Amino acid sequence: MHTHHDGTAAGSAATDPTSAPSAREWWEARYAERDGIWSGRVNAVLASVTWGLPVGRALDLGCGEGGDVVWLAEQGWDVTGIDLSVTALERGSRAAVAAGVEDRVAFVAADLARWDTAARFDLVTASFLQSWPVAIPRADILHRAAEFVAAGGHLLVTAHAAPPHDDLPPELLEYRFPSPVDDLAALQLDDRWDVLVAEVRPRTATTPEGDPHEVLDSVVLARLTRG
Repeated sequence: MHTHHDGTAAGSAATDPTSAPSAREWWEARYAERDGIWSGRVNAVLASVTWGLPVGRALDLGCGEGGDVVWLAEQGWDVTGIDLSVTALERGSRAAVAAGVEDRVAFVAADLARWDTAARFDLVTASFLQSWPVAIPRADILHRAAEFVAAGGHLLVTAHAAPPHDDLPPELLEYRFPSPVDDLAALQLDDRWDVLVAEVRPRTATTPEGDPHEVLDSVVLARLTRG
């Protein structure tokens, strides 16, 4: 679902609130615009943070077309990816097959505001889980994400901390980009957690036209020390 990697979700919501699309409908339409709206590459924060972690079970919340899911599986993780969009997940499934990691990957179409599982994961990640112009209950989703982490496991939240490019659609002018402090407040972590990283990191991204530009990522990484 998310705005991911070097892309951003653009478009206009219906002005009549009675006809405004749901988040699921909006993102399905967005993914239907063309075959592949993200790069398919792992995002840089996830790759750097997970380097050296013992592999185990991973959960990607708002996995989009599965770039991070496939990369984690290639590193040996067993990965579950959750997203609103069936279209995006079908692309993720094809990418997993193409990479030969389909046996370590499961994709689930679900609304993260309601999805639940008894499973616990060694890594839970939410990368650029931001939605505009249709809103999602992001803070609530992040708070619930902490419940899915196994003792000793890690929770990684990466977000656009500033506009990902200069050519913003009008609906983004009112969007409040989260800071690490905002995301820590949403997570509501208790004393069982060690916060390892809470910072804004600069990154060089590439526009759709191929031009490099600087962007800012909000990064929060925490470890659950006991269940």
